[in-house]
Amino acid sequence: MLEVLKTNQANIRRGRPSSLLLEDQLLMTLSYWREYRTLFHVAMSYGLHESSASRIIQKIENILIKSDKFHLPKKLHHGEGLDWDVVIVDATEMVIERPKKIEKVL
Repeated sequence: MLEVLKTNQANIRRGRPSSLLLEDQLLMTLSYWREYRTLFHVAMSYGLHESSASRIIQKIENILIKSDKFHLPKKLHHGEGLDWDVVIVDATEMVIERPKKIEKVL
């Protein structure tokens, strides 16, 4: 993963550089995926603001998605010893827009 990020970072150099090393950015993204803590707590662990952590994680995710090395298989394998009875819960953080003050809340 780090090699993919390094090749992409060499191609794109825009904006202010991050205060975190690329290795730390990847580690922060992986820890966010693994532990599924809130962005606030992940950011506090790395001494960043919540919005900075969100931007870094989204940037790393987009780079890894665009590379052809990290995709889930299209077809699930069937055979002995494989148990596909799994429950998946999507707990993705979503931005919620609050109603305007002039709008009536139902």
